[in-house]
Amino acid sequence: MQTFQLQIREALARHTGLAADELKFELPRDSALGDLAFPCFAVAKALKKAPPAIAAELAQKLSSDLTGITAVATGPYLNFRIARAELARVVVGEIESAAARYGGSSVGANKTIVIDFSSPNIAKPMHVGHIRSTIIGQALHRIFTSLGYKAVGINHIGDWGAQFGGLVVAMRRWKDTVDLETEPVHGLLDLYQRSKAAIAEDPEFAREAKEAYQELESGREGPVRELWRWITEVSLRGFDKTYKRLGIHHDLVRGEAFYEDLLEPTVERATQAGVTEVSEGALVVQLGAIDKGLTETPCLLRQSNGTTLYATRDLAAMFQRYEEFHFERCLYVVGAEQKLHFRQLKAVLKRMGVEWEPRIEHIYFGLLLGPGRVKLASRNKGEVLILDELIDDVVNEARRVVLEKNPAQRDADTIAEQVGIGAIIFNDLKRERIRDVVFDKSEILSFEGETGPYVQYTHARLASILRKASEAGEGGAAPDWTAFEEAGPLLVALGRFPEVVQSAAVHAEPSEIATYLLSLGRDINAWYVQNRVLGQAPGVTAARLALVRASKTVIANGLRLLGPAAPDEM
Repeated sequence: MQTFQLQIREALARHTGLAADELKFELPRDSALGDLAFPCFAVAKALKKAPPAIAAELAQKLSSDLTGITAVATGPYLNFRIARAELARVVVGEIESAAARYGGSSVGANKTIVIDFSSPNIAKPMHVGHIRSTIIGQALHRIFTSLGYKAVGINHIGDWGAQFGGLVVAMRRWKDTVDLETEPVHGLLDLYQRSKAAIAEDPEFAREAKEAYQELESGREGPVRELWRWITEVSLRGFDKTYKRLGIHHDLVRGEAFYEDLLEPTVERATQAGVTEVSEGALVVQLGAIDKGLTETPCLLRQSNGTTLYATRDLAAMFQRYEEFHFERCLYVVGAEQKLHFRQLKAVLKRMGVEWEPRIEHIYFGLLLGPGRVKLASRNKGEVLILDELIDDVVNEARRVVLEKNPAQRDADTIAEQVGIGAIIFNDLKRERIRDVVFDKSEILSFEGETGPYVQYTHARLASILRKASEAGEGGAAPDWTAFEEAGPLLVALGRFPEVVQSAAVHAEPSEIATYLLSLGRDINAWYVQNRVLGQAPGVTAARLALVRASKTVIANGLRLLGPAAPDEM
């Protein structure tokens, strides 16, 4: 579509005197009106005329400037319709030429995007509370990479804090009572929970835990640090199994401990900037002058007992990341409940006069809820559900659904994994990230409606058509591009895909791609029902098969950016 938009923009610029890149298009509210619409409100002030009059004049003037494109005034809008043969030839040709690269670009060349996402705590299995950050963050990583950016995904794991003192003591006392061989992370979780109870009930245990944490903080190499390092390594191996299953990759794994040596320099930097003050023995940054809403909530950098906080570590991380990467944007994919935290940190940077403060963005999201909009809970402990349990549950149900639909399905286990995990990912991404996500197993696995399986099945259906064409030896003739009079909306949709990807990156909103894929699926299925592909005149079949291939490519590319697989059979 960019080819046609460029031609129209240049013609409009000649007749309005405005810069071509200032002229923006919309989709007509009804596809019968045209393929693109230019709202003349945008130029009314400059041309000093009413929008309907501008539209009428431009329609007449552009009639001789555009080739294969007609312009019609409809009230204040100038609607453009592209000749179907030319539209099909260009759009399908661009998709076939770019193939797996279609939708991508080089707009981000020589620019770096840092994305902080997932961030589980060690010594605990990943639970469902981590899934939204993990899925959204990885989708953004893929989207920015496709646009030529250097995307740096960072897993900021929780590997520091007083709780590790208690875990060390629990390991000393009770490690023989849990399975640390075959299920080490679950064993560590059990010890962690017992250590919390012991700290509250046993003064001697609490004393030992405090001493263990003090030794850990001292940096001294010894049994405590060795045990902490083992706990971290075991936890990361457990996370990696889950990440591999979900298709998650981080470029860097840097826990809170990574920034320990940077805390004092960060506090000193803030102090030297003249923004800190002592309040009741604690070191704080007052923020009311920057943000009146923060007048009563200063940012605490160091407590009265000398210890630092999450804010100090995150501030240290921000400075370190900018100095290492000189990022274009630094995205923190963290839940909406942390809005105040990031609002405070950005206000601190602003008070310090840090010029790159606007590049720090909190990419927040809503909650993951179960049916009835209740918090998802474990089946056995009344606690949050372990993520691997959730995945297993959905994949098992996907296997049942797949075999029910096709009892002879080959490699049902692989397809069930693809469908189940694809359903989880797509369900998370199909609506704006700021909205809560309702997780209903039966709903997300439906092959109809706004689901991942619906999009995957559309892809598999297109693959089936191409297989049948190959088996029948059809599709070798020259395409008859005049066979697309009814395919306008589908062709326009396919041509819009690169714009959708760029918009998703600008807004850090993967849902734009998900909703596009759902709409595209409906367009494909509507066209397919009305237009038989195989067994037609050779040129018509060849052209329609080219459209099927292009549609399959775009769906596959879109699914790949979001995370779900694009199976050829279902």
